[in-house]
Amino acid sequence: MALGEGRDRHRELIPLAALIGREMRSEKMEKPSVRYGYAAQSRKGEDYFLAKMDCLRVPGNGSSSFCAFAIFDGHNGSKAAIYTRENLLNHVLNAIPRGLGREDWLQALPRALVAGFVKTDKEFQSRGETSGTTVTFVIIDGWTVTVASVGDSRCILDSRGGGLSILTVDHRLEENVEERERVTASGGEVGRLSIVGGVEIGPLRCWPGGLCLSRSIGDMDVGEFIVPVPYVKQVKLSNAGGRLIIASDGIWDAISSEMAAKSCRGLPAELASKQVVKEALRSRGLKDDTTCIVVDIIPPDNSLPPSPPPKKQSKLRSLIFRKRSHDSASKLAKKLSAVGIVEELFEEGSAMLADRLGNESSVGQSTSGLFTCAVCQVDLAPSEGISVHAGSIFSTSTKPWEGPFLCIDCRNKKDAMEGKRPSGVKVV
Repeated sequence: MALGEGRDRHRELIPLAALIGREMRSEKMEKPSVRYGYAAQSRKGEDYFLAKMDCLRVPGNGSSSFCAFAIFDGHNGSKAAIYTRENLLNHVLNAIPRGLGREDWLQALPRALVAGFVKTDKEFQSRGETSGTTVTFVIIDGWTVTVASVGDSRCILDSRGGGLSILTVDHRLEENVEERERVTASGGEVGRLSIVGGVEIGPLRCWPGGLCLSRSIGDMDVGEFIVPVPYVKQVKLSNAGGRLIIASDGIWDAISSEMAAKSCRGLPAELASKQVVKEALRSRGLKDDTTCIVVDIIPPDNSLPPSPPPKKQSKLRSLIFRKRSHDSASKLAKKLSAVGIVEELFEEGSAMLADRLGNESSVGQSTSGLFTCAVCQVDLAPSEGISVHAGSIFSTSTKPWEGPFLCIDCRNKKDAMEGKRPSGVKVV
């Protein structure tokens, strides 16, 4: 090899630190900015919200930042809403394995959200409080939005070029037939309130307790078939960005999703949230706590293009969400981004933990050689852990000796949620 050739090759070498620095700068340049606004009118004082702009996937690493937003609509008191606001995020983050890169972290997030919701509910019920709360919980990491929800608060996406999409499912017994069937199959009774003379009035409720919802956190006096297992949806926005409107049912009982989005288009997030609340009050008056968070996910050039006019239902509506292909995920993502269509990465609403916590024998094993409960994260000896699939009639393709595993308390809670034992009965 000629001396000159060796020198040329040497000059081509770039220190690893410089390469990492370039990647971090490139990621920072491509990452959207996030701005939000909050507005509320209180009637009962049971609505609470969370807005954290400085969360970190990796402690001490500013380039691993993400944002978290949530609305907690309490009922029968505010203690469940307050407790959930203070603890849910930490429970979710603790359920994600350490040392994951960003893509693996995002893939682990839906499962961690399920574990975090169930752990929060389990801990709150152990306090003996009877209040409950709906939860709509949103995590934004770059262009990826992950939403987990129980109850009837709602999150909608007004995406640029992709139209309007609802990222949550309402768990109201009145409208949700599947949830009514699940509740009755698990031991609950569904019916309307009876007054003198046997006349039935009002919405469908679950008895005992009379709750109109099929999923919530808390509500220990209603029955554990009212589950805290969230519906989870994860999407990736195009590089045009978009707007999220997260609101309690005080908004959605008054105005439609389309009306909420239309009423605040063209306004910055802070004014937009106030406008949505104003529109709801104009339509229905202050009959319930009315809370709204508007979050704008803005392209790196800090300029938001004018919102397109509302579109009629068309073939494009069916293309708003596309399942990611394992064979050509990156190619599909580029195409979707180019035409401003939102890419669906994950969606699951099953109330069964065997469906939601996965089927990986290696998941939940710690470096100490012990196993970890998939819900409450306590260490277990191999002989102590009970597979989430053990005895499940809903997961016939799985093996009961495969993980993930649950501690005895979490297994008891799983059985109660599925109607396999009366609520509150402990197995010893």
